[in-house]
Amino acid sequence: MRALKMIGLSIVFLVFVSISISSFGAEREVAYLSLGDYTGPSANTGIPADSGCEDGFKYINDKGGIQGVKVKFIPVDTRYEVARAVSAYKQLRKTPKLLVVGCPGTAVGKGIAPLANADKLVQLAVADGEFVANVSRTFIWGQCYQDVFGSMLDWMVKDWRQKGKAGSPTVGYISWDNAYGREALRGGKEYAEKIGVKLLPPKLFPPGTADHSQYLAFLKDADYIFAGTPDPTPAAVIRDAYRLGMTKNIQFFCDTFGPTMSGGVKAYNKELQGTIVVSWFLRGLEARNHPLAKELWTKYRKRPMSEMSPLYQIGIVWALNYAAALEIALKEVGYDKITPDDMYKAYQKLTGRNISQGMQGLCAYSPTSRRGSEEVKFYQVKGEELVPISGWTKCPDTVSLHKF
Repeated sequence: MRALKMIGLSIVFLVFVSISISSFGAEREVAYLSLGDYTGPSANTGIPADSGCEDGFKYINDKGGIQGVKVKFIPVDTRYEVARAVSAYKQLRKTPKLLVVGCPGTAVGKGIAPLANADKLVQLAVADGEFVANVSRTFIWGQCYQDVFGSMLDWMVKDWRQKGKAGSPTVGYISWDNAYGREALRGGKEYAEKIGVKLLPPKLFPPGTADHSQYLAFLKDADYIFAGTPDPTPAAVIRDAYRLGMTKNIQFFCDTFGPTMSGGVKAYNKELQGTIVVSWFLRGLEARNHPLAKELWTKYRKRPMSEMSPLYQIGIVWALNYAAALEIALKEVGYDKITPDDMYKAYQKLTGRNISQGMQGLCAYSPTSRRGSEEVKFYQVKGEELVPISGWTKCPDTVSLHKF
């Protein structure tokens, strides 16, 4: 009798397990792994971008997913460290139906690329020209650093000539002393030579530097200065330049990850007046008023729009691009047969589409291109805002001028 009772309990247990496994398997799901930076030097980029990506996937999943397939967002804080990122990737690379891995930094992206290639995954990386020059499974978020820098150089030359000045302008360059800080020069330096701009020897400083005066002193003869790195560092650089009296006669520029209205512009508002920020995604009130960004921020973050970083849009676009590529792949092979390689092929078919709904330029992914877009907009600090001073502008190709 005891034996029969045990058999009966075992049958009930097996039925329960069977039902549980069946129910779990009924949820059709694919995965996105983010090797993010939430506590490291680029956290001011990593946190809002991954927040946008997470909310973008929530938005997609709440609408039933893509052909009934939902996306699992897997965030990991790698602190901008290659070793941590590689370790996390190795632990999670076998996640069921993992199709895409996102990386937060230049060095991290380069460290993960060989592993992602071996696993035939799609990798999304920051904005490195090397991934544009050497076409692989790595797609960059938007326009690359050197092409953005090239667009600044074009603006400087045009501005110089409009002011009726003879010859060509002298340009200073100051940024982090790491892979990110040097990336814009790989092609950007050659482009400066090509168009006749005198580029002063770059001044690079360690991340975490509190006072940039000693580096700025070498750039006092520049007509224009590019201050790289993500907010709030470039704002602090310009703060120091203001203290030295350099902002009176020198026009300062920042790149895509430069000062935001709620960050550097608010912290050093007086010092940053007139600073130009060049971005491949919307900034200022254009970002806060974008319908989709506004909808997702208020729905999922439940905080005032004044607190939304424009970098939140970057993550939303990651999610939208993923969904667009997933839709293509599912139509071609179906859920059961989908592999990372199918996703890789699908990303190359997003060419020319307005997937971002205007948050950035048209998607430029193709069989021969790894740029997320080819366009930038120019914004200028006026009062407490970043005001657009151009429409979408196609950047010059500086990548092809450099030997990677």
